Amino acid sequence: MKKIFFNASLPRAGSTLIQNILMHNPQIYSTPTSGLSELLLNARTLYSTGDAFRAQDEKQMELAMKGFYNAALHGYFENITDRPYVIDKSRAWLGHYDFLNWFYEDPKIIVMVRDLRSIFSSMEKNFRKNPHKDPLIVNGAELKNMTTSARVNHFSITPPVGPTIEWLFELIHQGLHEKVLFIKFEDLTTNPKKEVDKIYKYLGLEPFEHDFNNIQQLTHENDIIHGIFGDHKIKNKISPVIEDYNAILGKGESDRIREHYEWFYQFFKYL
Repeated sequence: MKKIFFNASLPRAGSTLIQNILMHNPQIYSTPTSGLSELLLNARTLYSTGDAFRAQDEKQMELAMKGFYNAALHGYFENITDRPYVIDKSRAWLGHYDFLNWFYEDPKIIVMVRDLRSIFSSMEKNFRKNPHKDPLIVNGAELKNMTTSARVNHFSITPPVGPTIEWLFELIHQGLHEKVLFIKFEDLTTNPKKEVDKIYKYLGLEPFEHDFNNIQQLTHENDIIHGIFGDHKIKNKISPVIEDYNAILGKGESDRIREHYEWFYQFFKYL
């Protein structure tokens, strides 16, 4: 039986990069953005509301569903890969740790984080570099999302950024952060070997010698599905990223983000 791990990272924080790094290990299969969590959560809704389930013995149905979720989790990958270890990538796992832990005890979850100013800046840069496409978030007649500041507000309350930050806050609030492994994007791009070794240790796997100057793209997603804000291409060579959030967002907006998410900056010790 395969051992399954999880990647529930913040958007624009290197989740695609780390998936591709780890998939160079022939023992590991890394997914692109996966819909498996949605399948299981939708099954949970049907189980919770369906008359056929509600009419049966509750304890018996709990045991049945626990077996169903576990078998579905493993069965999903049996026909996809022969590799013994799988890393399923979905932000939803960040917000549903208790559900996952209920049927898959003590799950190992990797969470890539990044300075939120850089995340919002990255979203804004994708907006700006696609002037030939309708971003589908701007409405001039309603003065909606016409400025950088307004778009930052929009990103903060809509997927993929908004819900993920909320899930992260609640994970920390409940003390579940001790169960997951946080990796800073900035640390990964500065010292990739050190951070990747942390991942292997956390997962309980033997270290693997990676070539961080030659990372091939092994996971693939059609970014047309994600619109102009989808960006799942990686660079072959890992190098530190120059942060330009003040130039893109403006210092005032960057400072506002820093103040609004003070809990994030304190917890992860960003300056």
